[in-house]
Amino acid sequence: MKKALIGGLKILVPLALGLWLVVFFYRQLDEQQRSELFAAFLQADHWWLGLSILFGLASHLSRAWRWRYLLGPIGHEVSFWNAYHSTMAGYFINMLLPRAGEATRAVLLRRSEGVPFEKGFGTIMAERVVDILMLLAIAGTTLVLQLDKIELFRAKINAFRASGEDLTNVEDSGSGWLPWVVLATLIILSIGGLVAFRNPAFRMRLRKTLSGFLEGVGSVIRTRHRSAFIGHTILIWLLYIAMFQVGFYAIPTTAAVPFAGVMAGFIAGSIGIILVQGGIGAYPAFVALIVGVYMATPEGGGLIRPDALAMGWLLWTAQTVMIIALGGLSLLLTSRSTKRPVTG
Repeated sequence: MKKALIGGLKILVPLALGLWLVVFFYRQLDEQQRSELFAAFLQADHWWLGLSILFGLASHLSRAWRWRYLLGPIGHEVSFWNAYHSTMAGYFINMLLPRAGEATRAVLLRRSEGVPFEKGFGTIMAERVVDILMLLAIAGTTLVLQLDKIELFRAKINAFRASGEDLTNVEDSGSGWLPWVVLATLIILSIGGLVAFRNPAFRMRLRKTLSGFLEGVGSVIRTRHRSAFIGHTILIWLLYIAMFQVGFYAIPTTAAVPFAGVMAGFIAGSIGIILVQGGIGAYPAFVALIVGVYMATPEGGGLIRPDALAMGWLLWTAQTVMIIALGGLSLLLTSRSTKRPVTG
């Protein structure tokens, strides 16, 4: 009876979390945003939207395969599907708790493949460094393509902020207490750390954890499949861009936006996701604001063209639903997999 109950919970909990995320994201939208979202789906060519989702899925598959190249040098040849499910479940958890997805990936791979957490987490951090460098390279290339429009971008952004629609603002009520809370937390952590560090067993564990983490990070240099790793890195980001670009064809009026405009929108959307959890509201608004520079001024004036905003909503919704569905499924499958002992 107990085993059946636990098995049932392993199925119900991921499904409940997935449903809750859908409801949560929907309830974060105001009435105007909801009407914009529904209008976008009514006017869209869903074939292009489906192709965008396929490109997104292909990027996640490539990311899982690339991860295996970093796990080899630390002594773990892992199953592709376990790497994939750990990756997708990590994306899913990131929507619940920002930045918790990386740790979740390492925990799930520890469970399914016996990879020590600190080593697995180190490889994930190494991936992050490589991806940040790729994003910076793409942003730099995009900037070169936009040199003649820098002033237009600046004017649009300033006008957007002046309109009171800055999505990055956070309520600062009670912010006077924040420095004191941070200070108290640092003092408590410092005292606790000093006491713990004087414990020999703790020092040994800390040394082992740090060693494992550095070994994971260093796997980028030690991998025997360096060319394949670089190839998958380039492929992942090409698929990201392809996923974004084909979304423009879902709406006839945005299909004419040139590649330079697509790249500018891609970077703007990335910033929106970084600044706001899940990119709610910020992603479509930032994309529409920047892409609008390459389109005619909206009828009746205004900062954002409705069709550009609709395209942003379509891309955000398609990718968010995909992560919730596939990430939730991966979490369900990994929770039911057999636990393997930690090795290495």
